[in-house]
Amino acid sequence: MRYSLLLVILFAFNLTATAQWYKLDFKKHVRYSQIASTKYNAMKRLMATYPVVTNKKLAPIPTVISQLQLEAGERVIMRAAQHNMRFRQYGEASYRFSELAQLYVKANRLSEAKWYYLQSNLISRQQNDYPHTISNLICLALVKADLGDLTQAQQDLTEAREMARNAGRTQDLKLVEEKLKFLQTNKTWLPKSELRYADAAETTAKSK
Repeated sequence: MRYSLLLVILFAFNLTATAQWYKLDFKKHVRYSQIASTKYNAMKRLMATYPVVTNKKLAPIPTVISQLQLEAGERVIMRAAQHNMRFRQYGEASYRFSELAQLYVKANRLSEAKWYYLQSNLISRQQNDYPHTISNLICLALVKADLGDLTQAQQDLTEAREMARNAGRTQDLKLVEEKLKFLQTNKTWLPKSELRYADAAETTAKSK
C-alpha cells in the first residue's frame, strides 16, 4: 500500500506543467480540400515561346561540292572499289566507279567523270547488268554533251534506247526518250569552262 502511494506521487510529479495535456482539444477538426496539383508541360511552353516556322522554304542543297568533300568522297569510294576489284566483285566495283564519276560531275571535273563512267560501263556490259549500263550511258551522254561532243552523246542515248527497248524496260525507255528530246531541242550546248583536272590526268596529257 505504501509503495503504491509512492508510485502515484512520483507519476504526478513527473507530469510537467508545460505538457498541458488536460487542455488539449480532442474534438474532430475540419479537414480542408486538397490543393489541386498544377500541370506543367515544358514542351508546350517551349513551343509557345519559340514557335516553329512552317512556311519558310528550306534552301536547296548545292550540287557543287567543295574540294574537301571531293577528297573525302574519293578516299571512301576508291577504297571500296579497290576492295571489290581485289576480291573480283566486279559488279560492285562497277557501281563504285559510277559513284566516283558522279562525284567528279559535282566537282565539275568532267574529264575524270567521263573516264570512270566508261570504266563502269565496260564492267556492267560484261556483267550483263542492263539497268546499270543504261544508266551509265545516259549519264555519259550528258557529260559528253557538256564537254561539247554532241554527236557521241546522241550515239550513247541511241544505244541506251535500243538496249532498254530490247530488255523490255519501259521506264528506262521513257527516260532515254526524254533525254534524247532534251538533247535535240537544246542546240546551244557549250563546253564547260574552267574544267579542273586531277594531277594524274594532267601528267598523262603532258606525256603524250
